[in-house]
Amino acid sequence: MNIVISLFRLLSLLIIIMGSLTLIYFPLALIASFKKRPAAVFNSHRPLISIVVPAYNEEKVIANCVESILASGYRNIEVILVDDGSTDDTYRVMKQYHAPPRVVALTKPNGGKASALNLGYGHSHGEVLMFVDADGIFTRSTINEMLALFTTEKVGAVCGNDAPVNLDRPLTQLMCLQTHVGTGFVRRALAQINCLPIVSGNVGAFRRSVLEKADPANGIPLQQDVAQAWEGKSNGPFRSGFIGEDLELTWRVHKAGYQVKFAPHAVVLAEVPSTVKSLWKQRVRWARGLLQTVGLHKDMFFNMKYGQLGLYLPINFFNMVIIPILQVLILLLLFLLIVTGYNPITSDLLGIILWIGLFGVLFVTIFSIALDKAWKDIKYLYVLPLWVPYSVMMSLVTLWAIILELRGTEAQWNKFERTGVISRRSMSGENKKEK
Repeated sequence: MNIVISLFRLLSLLIIIMGSLTLIYFPLALIASFKKRPAAVFNSHRPLISIVVPAYNEEKVIANCVESILASGYRNIEVILVDDGSTDDTYRVMKQYHAPPRVVALTKPNGGKASALNLGYGHSHGEVLMFVDADGIFTRSTINEMLALFTTEKVGAVCGNDAPVNLDRPLTQLMCLQTHVGTGFVRRALAQINCLPIVSGNVGAFRRSVLEKADPANGIPLQQDVAQAWEGKSNGPFRSGFIGEDLELTWRVHKAGYQVKFAPHAVVLAEVPSTVKSLWKQRVRWARGLLQTVGLHKDMFFNMKYGQLGLYLPINFFNMVIIPILQVLILLLLFLLIVTGYNPITSDLLGIILWIGLFGVLFVTIFSIALDKAWKDIKYLYVLPLWVPYSVMMSLVTLWAIILELRGTEAQWNKFERTGVISRRSMSGENKKEK
């Protein structure tokens, strides 16, 4: 029993120490908020932007997405809509907007998100490519804010700020608060030290030159995609059949020596899972994408060729994969100790831990909302207690994702069912500039 108690305390201490390392995010995020940026660098004054929108059974949301893009403040765009073999009326809705060269609607047999993205890429002409999900809703400043972060030729990609649009229930409101923390706060900080590990599939932009220079020696040979692609026409930068396509491509951009920036005011409003079941499926897919990407690019770990990123990636892996496993183990040990009549946490100590945890989460959340200047979202603070069961659920998600990977279970896009609910059309603090 003494061994069990010692292990419980050791693992708890380890988690507390790793959690305290995130304190470095605060000064980095503040620096990002006040730092002045130089003008963007492109080959032309107003570069052509290709916006690729893949869709599978998105008839409820695709119209809002297209109309928001067309109504944006940047005019030199081409929109490429790709239907990935939908079984509903997605392609019929797409065709209503088909007006080349400004809007092109394509369809193909179902082959997964990566193949749809690659087909859109193959039909694009822009100097910059933006890849967005079919439920995304642009603001007037989204494109301009994305472009503004390409401040040097070494910036190869920019990640936008995806914010929940369906805030009609406690679960999605919790997702809203977590987006401010995980996206608006953490990504601000990581981008300052060129350690941003992902350009979100919801809203990401890449220089075409960077995508074309994706070196097979630094990642996945693009030629491997041809044999898997539909009629060989969807060869492109995304790895076909890979569920973490956005994460894997971002790591390859880093490998090629380019910087990845975060544009906090480049807001795209998008749906988040509205049920526990859909949230579980989404997060399992994300976790498997991380595990697969690590398997492909593990040579980046502790590799000083990639600067701070080479040190950050193993720390991130520990936090995202190992810590959740340890949390599950701690809960099992705690249960074992309690049923055997021994409580390793005194009531006074438990109270201190709970109060520190509560105020810690509250402070970080309010700080993150302040960074995004989204003060209207303060009203959702009442759902913060749900963060505890959510954290337990995410630990189980990671464990299940590992089991699926060890089993070799086939990975699927497995997207959640859209509701079409739109609770807001903008996020407070967005920049209204137009070009």
